[in-house]
Amino acid sequence: MTRHHLSEKIYKGQRISPDEALTLFSWDIIDLGKAADFRRRQACPGNDVGFIIDRIINFTNICQAACSFCAFHARADVIKPYEMSMDDILEKVGELSDAGGVQVMLQGGLHPGYGLEKYIEMTQTVKARFPNIRLHSFSPAELFHMSQKSSLSLTRVVKELKEAGLDSVPGASDLLVARVRKQISPKKITVEQWKEAMIALSENDMKSSATMTYGMGETQREKIEHLRVVREVQDQTGIIRCFIPWSFSPERTGLRGMAPATGFEYLQVAAIGRIFLDNVVHIQAGWLTEGLKLAQLALAMGADDMGGVLTEEVVVKATGIKNRADAAQFIEIIKNAGKIPVFRDSDYKAIKKYG
Repeated sequence: MTRHHLSEKIYKGQRISPDEALTLFSWDIIDLGKAADFRRRQACPGNDVGFIIDRIINFTNICQAACSFCAFHARADVIKPYEMSMDDILEKVGELSDAGGVQVMLQGGLHPGYGLEKYIEMTQTVKARFPNIRLHSFSPAELFHMSQKSSLSLTRVVKELKEAGLDSVPGASDLLVARVRKQISPKKITVEQWKEAMIALSENDMKSSATMTYGMGETQREKIEHLRVVREVQDQTGIIRCFIPWSFSPERTGLRGMAPATGFEYLQVAAIGRIFLDNVVHIQAGWLTEGLKLAQLALAMGADDMGGVLTEEVVVKATGIKNRADAAQFIEIIKNAGKIPVFRDSDYKAIKKYG
């Protein structure tokens, strides 16, 4: 297919194939951004850009997966292990609630001593104290971990967590390419297991998201393969509310020395994600890894959401990246991009508009 015909398909709102998506990497970045913004207007008419005030609480850094791309997990003589008490967790949720926050992400990796009961206790305790806080917590890998530890099906695990008060689960995807996963995270779930976890969420009528960590030695075709898996799962389940691309930060990880991805690559991934993922409504600008200025550019190239203010984040920070933001900065950046800032909830419903 010629570039002209592909452009016609994009502007007609038609679905493009993985092979067609691959050719988008050769497009001029301005033309690619315009095409992505057109698709954004189809999915999200108007100029609203959402953000949420939330907090990631990493309740332990003890993780048996020990992925080579992670700088956060405990390692002998390098990073000391820790576990938060329930009181510590409640204190942090309370601080978020007092600051007007609406969402908490409880995340802790694959602790060998934690079974389903631990996660249920955590969920029930937080919800009992803070019933208005949405728990967008854990991950597909953690769900699989709970399933194995409890000898229960994924569907049953999700059902029990939902009954305990869990509202939704981030679809932490890393890179959905078997070759790359075998190299960097052989102890973590496979691509097929990630799909199974998403289906289990769907069977319990729970929403999720899909991330993409790129810049770990994958090819452009493998980037598209990740997007293909996400689109296929969304066709099947309809539970993915947002796509969130992140560039891999190699410092202090087992892959240190690898050249980090560029800002140009980030804009390509965000734009191609918007064009290819025709069944995902929201695309998030990854300010935490990319910085606020690059995230602002992404708002003109397919992204329609800034994600969370993240009053606490330690996993990315462990790699040496120290980007920070607050609601006032988000509002200013969104306005300066010619958009309307919208403080939203976990379901992407507006709480307050600024403009």
